[in-house]
Order: sequence, then structure tokens, then C-alpha cells
Amino acid sequence: MILGYNTNGFAFHDPLEAIDVLGEIGYRSLAITVDHQWINPFSDDCHRQLQAIKHRLESWSMHNVIESGARFLLDPRKKHQPTLLSTDAEQRGRRIDFLRRCIEFAVELESQCVSLWSGMPLDSIDSQMALDRLANALEPVLRYAEKHQVFLGFEPEPGMFVASTADFERLRKWVDSDMLKLTMDIGHLYCLGEVPVADYIRRFERDIVNLHIEDMKAGVHSHLMFGEGEISFPPILTALKEIDYRGPIHVELSRQSHNACEIARDSFQFLDSIVRTHRPLSK
Repeated sequence: MILGYNTNGFAFHDPLEAIDVLGEIGYRSLAITVDHQWINPFSDDCHRQLQAIKHRLESWSMHNVIESGARFLLDPRKKHQPTLLSTDAEQRGRRIDFLRRCIEFAVELESQCVSLWSGMPLDSIDSQMALDRLANALEPVLRYAEKHQVFLGFEPEPGMFVASTADFERLRKWVDSDMLKLTMDIGHLYCLGEVPVADYIRRFERDIVNLHIEDMKAGVHSHLMFGEGEISFPPILTALKEIDYRGPIHVELSRQSHNACEIARDSFQFLDSIVRTHRPLSK
């Protein structure tokens, strides 16, 4: 596995300087949340931003994934809107267009995947209608991903329509694409009672293309620094070794940008010490 960090935890840094800070700490993967500061697709300067980040990543031999969860990039007044479940087809189209751009960025940066989530319907429709709407909106994104051979890491998110791994499995029955994979968030599993977390890692070993990690408390969707929640991490990292997971595992602490450098350093030391100490069980 490759330890990485999500740029949403470096909201107040210049992007290139943030990459240098993380590289110096020891991180070798970056989860790039496409946003106003990080490869803004609506900026006249977008291509230059993309190339500058590409070259800086190369200088550190860093892997990367593209994250599409910016809070106010598409709508400055409504968090995370519009989504693939928005009521209006034109609004859903804005999210689809944005995800296509993220796929193009992934091609340029040779990213391991584009990570995305469902959102929630804001109108009164039942679960089946919501599933149909989501699958229909996801269809052109999947076709674009197939065209460019970019994996989509779908992330179950507490409070959204696709909240759990069970919801993810239901969605997969409604779409047909080898490009649809899983972004697994360790804290989300624990928050929703999908435990032991190690069992879910083994269950979805063939689907995981991206991992988020942080501490969390049961039933409370709040990303916490390691040691501030309830999760036992050694069994989780041991399970990742057992399945020979070689992809990125990204620390996601989006509300810690005010103390980004110290949090990133402490997180790396915490995780790296477990990775070095714990070994998988012999088969």
C-alpha cells in the first residue's frame, strides 16, 4: 500500500508547496480534490495548473487519484450541488460534465482512479426511482471512463443515497461496466457499523481502487485525527497486507487545514509505524 494525503486537508496552501510538504514527510500519493485552488476546470489557467502539478508530482515520484467532492465548486451557495441525483436534468448534466473533466485530468496525470459519490435526491422520490435516476446519470460517465480506461472509485458516503457497501452492491446490479470500482472509506465503514472493518476489506478486495482513512466514532460522521476516535487500526492495515493491496491509502482530514503540516506529519508517523510493525497472518 502507498500512504497518501487528500488535498482537502491543505486548503490554505499553495498546491505546489503542499506537494513539497507532503513529499518531505514521506507521502507518495496525493488525492487531488479538484477545486478552486487545485486544478479548477473553470479557470482560464486550468491547463497551466494541471501541468505544474503533474511536474511536481513527478519530481516526488508520487501516485495520485482525482477526487470530485469539492464543496462549492459547482454551486457557490449550496454545498455539494448539483449531483447525479439532482431533480433537474440540466443540473445533473453539470455534474456529468464535471466528472468527464475529472476523467480527462486523470488521463493527463495517469491517476489510479476518479473518486465520486451519489449525493441525495432533493425531491420526493422513492428508493427505486432514485436508483434509476442515479444509474441513468452515471451511464454517460461510465462510457467516458471506458473510452479513456479510467477506473471510477464510487464512495459510499453516510447521509447520501449510496451510504453503505450494501448500497454500492445494489447500484452495481443496475449498471454494467468493468470501470465501476470502490473507494472505501475506513471511517465510514465504522460509522455505519460495517464491522469488523477488516472483513469488509477482504470481501471487497477485488473492487477497491482507492482508500480513505481517518479515525471516527460509531454513528457519528466526523473525520477525526488518529487516536481521537474509536477505530483499532492494526487489524485494518494487516488485512490490507493480507490481500496484497498495492494501491493508495489517503488520509482524509478536510477540516484540519489550519494545522495541516503537523496533522499530516503526525498521521504519517502513526500509520507508517503500524505498517512497519504489523505483518499479515501466514496462509
